[in-house]
This record gives sequence, structure tokens and C-alpha cells, in this order.
Amino acid sequence: METIDSKQFNENPNLTKLVEPENDLKNMLVEYVGEELNPEDQKVTVEMIIQVMAEQFPEFVLAMAEENWVRGYEQALIDVDSGMELASKENEKKRSCKLCEEEE
Repeated sequence: METIDSKQFNENPNLTKLVEPENDLKNMLVEYVGEELNPEDQKVTVEMIIQVMAEQFPEFVLAMAEENWVRGYEQALIDVDSGMELASKENEKKRSCKLCEEEE
């Protein structure tokens, strides 16, 4: 099994991926970000695009982040409810088994 340290856990490998201009939108973003940041190796990463978008179109990035946060929060609440339900069922099983043992 592969192990990772806390720094690796908090890193998002998608940020360092190179963006290939495989459609019109990606091509436009790669060209624009390339002109804005002028990277030495002429390669544009996802992180670079996010950086430029955050600087020049913050309301878009904020809307995406807010939506992601809300969906994550909703999923966490669903997970908590499911966990509590499973724990309750497990406790009921334990109680019923103890009662069965006492009756015998």
C-alpha cells in the first residue's frame, strides 16, 4: 500500500496538469493565460488558468466555489444522517441480543 504525507494529502494533482487545447474553449483559455502569464516553457496548467480567472473573473470562480461548498456540506449532512441511522440499528441489535440472553 502506498503512503503519503500530509503535504501530499493537501495537494491537488489536477492543478499541475497541462491543459491541452482540445476544444475551442480550452484553446481560448490556454492562449489567453499564456499571453497573460507568459510562462518560460510556454505550457499552461490548470492552476495558471484558475489564477487568471480568479484575478479577472472572480465572480465566476466564487460562484463555482460556493456551489462546490454547498454540495459538499449537503453530502456531509446526508453522511451524518446515514451514520446515525446505522449506529442506531446496530445499538438496537445489541440490545435485543442482550434481552434474548437474559430470557434464556
